[in-house]
Amino acid sequence: MVKLEEVEDEAFVQEKNANDEDDWDTDSDDSSVLSSTSDDPQSNLEHETIFDRITALKDAVPPRQRARINRAASSTRDWSWWGVSGLAKGAWLFGVSVMLLGIPFTVALNEEQQFAEEERRQTLQRDSNDVGLFDILFRLF
Repeated sequence: MVKLEEVEDEAFVQEKNANDEDDWDTDSDDSSVLSSTSDDPQSNLEHETIFDRITALKDAVPPRQRARINRAASSTRDWSWWGVSGLAKGAWLFGVSVMLLGIPFTVALNEEQQFAEEERRQTLQRDSNDVGLFDILFRLF
């Protein structure tokens, strides 16, 4: 069986005892407390993010105008999605059509050209043989 024993760190115990004093005396004029809660615009700008600034602009635009802007942006997004989706479907259809129809057609056309070339070569060979026989007969007579 395992026995657990708590070991306290001396530095932690001393720090804990030092924090027991009342540091938040309201009667003191501590300048660090006053400076952290001041409404100094420069210090607020240092800690302000872009998101804070954009959300602050929300109050500058009236609700009706915000609704119109939201509808226009939503409509633009929807039409853009529809267009991109249509282009993707068209590209897919074109690619599949080329693979299913274009490649077999190209192979068949290549075979037809080879067949026509072979036929033309045989015709030329036969014509050259006929010319040779005609020349032989012509020389004999």
